[in-house]
Amino acid sequence: MEFMNVDEFVETLGKGVSVLCSSDHGFGTDAILLANFSGIKSRDIACDMGTGCGIIPLLWLRDGAKNDIYGVDIQERAIDQFTKSIELSGFPSNVHPVLHDLREIEKVLSKGSFNLVTMNPPYKEAGTGIMSETTADQIARHETMCTINDVVKAGATLLNFGGRFCMCHRPERLCDVICAMREYGLEPKRIRFVQKRPDTAPWLFLIEGKKGAKPHLTVMPPLIIQDENGNNSKELDGIIGEYAERNS
Repeated sequence: MEFMNVDEFVETLGKGVSVLCSSDHGFGTDAILLANFSGIKSRDIACDMGTGCGIIPLLWLRDGAKNDIYGVDIQERAIDQFTKSIELSGFPSNVHPVLHDLREIEKVLSKGSFNLVTMNPPYKEAGTGIMSETTADQIARHETMCTINDVVKAGATLLNFGGRFCMCHRPERLCDVICAMREYGLEPKRIRFVQKRPDTAPWLFLIEGKKGAKPHLTVMPPLIIQDENGNNSKELDGIIGEYAERNS
């Protein structure tokens, strides 16, 4: 395809939907799990922050979202890939790539106008761990451009009363996430831990908060991603579904 750069490649997600990936902006299992966990409804007005190649909005659209869908990222190349993916998949004008800093999200998107906001954020605190080599990896993996508080504040700004905020993160940051959500009026309502096997500690959690809701947290059964033979569990295969079949 003439509009693709040398390091770009297409992944087919199923139902005629494709995503353009590159060495800078691809996606992993955590993004697929978050898209599924968020449980978008057909009429939700939704926004994915730090969208990268646009994988979460594209999965939403594949799965039947009908209303306006936004994907926000601070990196120009990410938004360029997302825009190309929309063209590849032939989506209508209800899909909106937005190049902007989520810390100033109210300058480009209307406050209180969304039913659902998601983010797969950087997992590592600034100044901790070994820094990634490329700028794109640093932004995606380290809190160099936004913190947990920045992410949650932006989500709360966009959501209407009763709107849902969903994110994933590493278990060691659980207290930080819950404290930030409550600080900005997003009451944690559901949490699910993701484990490699039943006998291993969780490596990820998925959490949903609702704006203005009363306290009551449901801890869901853990999501186990491997069976006893090291293959995908039946539940994981059900979540990744057609994408796994087309790219196996």
